[in-house]
Amino acid sequence: MNAQELKQLEDDLWRSADTMRANSDLKSSEYSTPVLGLIFLKFADNKYRQNEKAIMEEYTKLKGTRREKPVSEIAIEKCGFYLPDHARYDYLLKLPEEKDIAKAIKKAMEAIEEYKTELKGVLPQDEYFRLTRTDKTIPKQLLKNFSNIPENASGDMFGQIYEYFLGKFALAEGQGGGEFFTPRSVVRLMVEIIEPHRGTVFDPACGSGGMFVQSAIFIERHRHELANNNGDIFVYGQEKTLETVKLAQMNIAVNGLRGDIRQANTYYEDLFDSFGKFDYVMANPPFNVDDVSLKRVEGDNRFNTFGIPRKKTKVKKKDRGSETVPNANYLWINLFATSLKPGGRAALVMANSASDARHSEADIRKTLIENNLIYGMLTLPSNMFYTVTLPATLWFFEKGKKDNRILFIDARNNRRSV
Repeated sequence: MNAQELKQLEDDLWRSADTMRANSDLKSSEYSTPVLGLIFLKFADNKYRQNEKAIMEEYTKLKGTRREKPVSEIAIEKCGFYLPDHARYDYLLKLPEEKDIAKAIKKAMEAIEEYKTELKGVLPQDEYFRLTRTDKTIPKQLLKNFSNIPENASGDMFGQIYEYFLGKFALAEGQGGGEFFTPRSVVRLMVEIIEPHRGTVFDPACGSGGMFVQSAIFIERHRHELANNNGDIFVYGQEKTLETVKLAQMNIAVNGLRGDIRQANTYYEDLFDSFGKFDYVMANPPFNVDDVSLKRVEGDNRFNTFGIPRKKTKVKKKDRGSETVPNANYLWINLFATSLKPGGRAALVMANSASDARHSEADIRKTLIENNLIYGMLTLPSNMFYTVTLPATLWFFEKGKKDNRILFIDARNNRRSV
């Protein structure tokens, strides 16, 4: 499928989803969940279909022997899923109009979760009943619209559609607080520079899991270069919004990644004991958050090893205990530096203003340089992101680099359409 055909498909899918949204009484923030759930189901069915012949051949070969296994076990080994007949996309699509389609979709999602326990409680189910309050035909219409995704599409193309929808919904809903969807071109650049393979990857603000997906694609693209043809990774993610956690869990599942994604506010929660733990760290954290409690972070080694950002004016005695950091950018910068194992590498997206921030932030930056942790900085072109025009810089870290020079790249005037 060429770029023009892909663009047409994306437009058709978006218009279809927009029409469905217009005919239900759900807000777009609620509507994105069942829509992306059906994209997940189509993706899972496509992957299962690609492996179905091999699954059945293995089942037939082992049947009647001491090594006999149920089809479900073989399917999970070969493609990560088992889809019983009633969970297949075509089965749902061909159900007659008079059937309770919302109920059938729920049963399909339950079946996937039964055999893929990591997804327990993750896939949308009751949301399809909510779609039918004013129009009982909407679930069937959604199934028809998303059936246009080609069965012979590659996993990467399905990933493009999946991330395209996430971006479109982010655009429709609006993003606040310095949080925004990261375009895949930026994520791919980050991945190509730090080259995550054979080890652990941590994203403390993982959103929908796009960093992890691009890491998996990097490994497949370079697998022939890796020792023993093996570069597999285990991913760890924290994300504060439960619905986004579920999207990330679906995203890593359909891309064949092993991992653990949990809901957490990274400023105050460290569910993976991250200090000095990871081979690779990647994220696009929220920019310029200015209400993080200083008292709750100043004693945390994740944030204080290279210095805590503090307001330049002295705090009045009556305000002590309620003081906040001037903004949290350098909390994230600290976190990336402290989460790495010796030899580990990190990449993060950061507001341009952090590159020359003064006062306590400048002191932290100086300490990072003195500890030879900053590998490079790359200033991005403007208007790279879906919902904001805020200029950004990529920061790269390497713990234990031998060369004390820092690579600076000004790419503000270098971009092309792909």
